[in-house]
Amino acid sequence: MELRIFTEPQQGASYDDLLRVARAAEAAGYGAFFRSDHYLKMGPVDGLPGPTDPWITFAGLARDTTTIRLGTLMTAATFRYPGPLAISVAQVDQMSGGRVEFGLGAGWYEEEHTAYGIPFPSVRERFDRYAEQLEIITGLWATPVGEDYTFQGDHYRLIDAPALPKPAQERVPVLIGGKGAKRTPALAAKHATEFNLPFVDVEFAAKQFARVDQACRDVGRDPAEITRSAALVAAIGRDDAEVARRAAAIGRDVDELKANGLAGTPAEVVDRLGQWRERTGVSRIYLQLLDLADLDHLELAAAEIAPQLKG
Repeated sequence: MELRIFTEPQQGASYDDLLRVARAAEAAGYGAFFRSDHYLKMGPVDGLPGPTDPWITFAGLARDTTTIRLGTLMTAATFRYPGPLAISVAQVDQMSGGRVEFGLGAGWYEEEHTAYGIPFPSVRERFDRYAEQLEIITGLWATPVGEDYTFQGDHYRLIDAPALPKPAQERVPVLIGGKGAKRTPALAAKHATEFNLPFVDVEFAAKQFARVDQACRDVGRDPAEITRSAALVAAIGRDDAEVARRAAAIGRDVDELKANGLAGTPAEVVDRLGQWRERTGVSRIYLQLLDLADLDHLELAAAEIAPQLKG
């Protein structure tokens, strides 16, 4: 099982803060540094110095890191047109030497759309646009150099697009996730290299992964081609006092986090992750670290938990 780092910069983080965490994660041996795509804080925090854009962040990190992979959970389809988004992600992939992973979601947080003047259609329309964006972005990247790409949809039309630039990777990993019972698994079966479930319990995860497997079989795809992953809030400590301090620092209760996230000593967390692996088959866990100043937290998990998850 691989551990990755997942951050929520809208809660309050500058580029320098994110760079510090990304470099620490790289040095500690994590597989990837991921971040959310939100323009408004959530909950009782000041959010200072304000939101940052993920693909601008990754353009910087592409040059300021060397080996760690970089990705989103999830880029919001409501924020951007698919053609320009495909260009941005491909360019960052080039800048990083092929280290980008692209998570795309339909967008859900209405207040941030209202705050920044972004249209927020109905759930059905958002999902329809999301499906078209997946088709367009992957289609642009897959079009051979020298050929044009055309797409006629209900929401987007591309006519004779040169489908440039190309990412450095032959295929940028595409992450899809969510709780939808039908359309989400179907889209994953068509487009995803990884299916991610954020902040759900083991039983729901097992059921949703089974839906994705069935959707793959329905279209003749091997379900094993899709990596299973989960994102969980972390509060890990060497003893109970350190666990309690880290939970308090992010405004969470230890018992609640033990039930719904990853809280406890390294031994407790390894046991919990073993349950996840046995019940759901996940091979990748994103540790949501909300206190970005606490680099010891990141280093503790890398030193005491990651080695026990190999093999």
